[in-house]
Order: sequence, then structure tokens, then C-alpha cells
Amino acid sequence: MKTFKLYKVFVYVALAALAISIIVPVAWVFVASIKQNSELYGNPWALPKGFYFQNFIDAWTKARMGDYLLTSVMVTAVALLLLLVIALPASYVLSRFEFVGRKVLNVAFMAGLFINVNYIVVPIFLMLVGADRSLSNMGLNGFFLNNPFILSLVYAANALPFTIYLLSGYFQTLPHAYEEAAYIDGAGYLRTMVQIMFPMARPAIITIVLFNFLSFWNEYIIAMTLLTDPKGAKTLPVGLLELTQAQNAKAEFGRLYAGLVLVMLPTLILYMIVQKKLTQGMALGGLKG
Repeated sequence: MKTFKLYKVFVYVALAALAISIIVPVAWVFVASIKQNSELYGNPWALPKGFYFQNFIDAWTKARMGDYLLTSVMVTAVALLLLLVIALPASYVLSRFEFVGRKVLNVAFMAGLFINVNYIVVPIFLMLVGADRSLSNMGLNGFFLNNPFILSLVYAANALPFTIYLLSGYFQTLPHAYEEAAYIDGAGYLRTMVQIMFPMARPAIITIVLFNFLSFWNEYIIAMTLLTDPKGAKTLPVGLLELTQAQNAKAEFGRLYAGLVLVMLPTLILYMIVQKKLTQGMALGGLKG
């Protein structure tokens, strides 16, 4: 009994230390974002003398963080939409139906889990350069590089194997009786899938949306490689790196931390919205007798 109590104390202390190591730096960035530069040169842990909102205005306008935020929102939203439109039907069919080639497709998607897109970003870039060169030879403007939609497409394709793997595992846990009851009532395959099975998979869908949102929102290497125009569209992580380099040279750290807040805030808000859904059980209950 004493050993169990010591173990609980150790777990609580470890969790408290982990929480402090995460909360304190995040809180410090929020506090630093409303300080003037002169305050940051003094005691970095001192509370701000006032709310210096000019840092956010400068980061939004002069550092173009507003444009970068809009690009990130568009790229992430399109990537999530493409991912759900493709992954939901694919995972449902792969997990609920037997057909020729099903095992081959499952193996292919499983193999995709072991491919890190960062390792093949250079071949992807070269493919897009070649495609734009072909368009240029036909007298057309380039389309594939510096195109946020193409970036969204690459993001969705990269996330497809894991998303299908997770959703297929969830669909396999649902009883077939739900579908059989829908078929008896006259519902077709498409209506059963969309109106019955997809709502039942809501916890899994919320989970993959959150995970992929964080992945797309914070991704840097692919966005930096495919969005190469210095004056063109950029996502927040790429824009934040440029802001970091610029503000370190100018020593305007308040604007830099305001940019960091703009990057972190959407993820924090999304987590607060869906955290209850993430903690609820993955099963929505069985059939009533």
C-alpha cells in the first residue's frame, strides 16, 4: 500500500513538472508579446507595465503576419477538406466490404505509414518544377510551384495513410447490425455511409481533424520548399522564420513574440473547443434490445 502511494506521488510530481515546463514558456511568450522592447532588456520575468498592443499591429501589417495567417487558414482548411473527402469513404469501404484488390490497397496504405514526406520533398519539388517547365514550353503560366492549393494537396496526400489506418480501425469496431437495419429500411450504400456510419465515427473524425490540423498548421519544410516566391504566399511557420531573422537584426523582440502568439493561438483555441470530444470514449454504445 505504501509503495502504491509513493507511486501516485511520483506520478503527480512528474505530471506537475511536465505541466509547468509547458505552461510557463507559453505564458511567458504571451506576456512578452505585450511588452515594449525596453522592458524586455530588463528583467525578462517582470510583469508588463501596460498592454502594448502595437506589437500585434506591427506583426500583422509590417511583418505581413496577417497575409501569412490567411494563407495558413486556406491551406489547412483545403487540406483537411480534401483529406476527409477521400479518407472517409476509402476507410469505410476498406474496412466494411470484401472486393478484389482490397488486401493490396490495405498493404499500400500501410506502407505509406513508413514514408516521411520530408525525405521525398526534393523529388516532389523537382516533379513540380518539371510540370511548370512543361507548361512554360506550351506558352502557359506556371501552376504547380507557389500555389497554396498544390501545397494543400501534398499535405492531404501525406496524411492519407495514417488517417485511413485510424478510421478503418474505428469502422471495424462498429456492429454490422446498424447497416443491416438501414438496408432493411430502404437506405442505399451511399446514404447508409453518409447518414449513419459517418455520424457514428464522429469521435474518430474529430481526433484525426485535430491531429492533422496541428500537423498542417505547424508544417515548415514542405511549405518552404514549394512556396519559393519571396513576395508570394507563405504559411505562418515560414513567415515566422523570416520575422525571426528580421527582428533579431532589428532587436524588435516584442513584434517577434506577437508573431509567435498569432501562430499558437489558433491551435490553443481549437484544442479548448474539442478537448471534451477527445476525452470521451471512442465507442458510442451498442444496439438497444
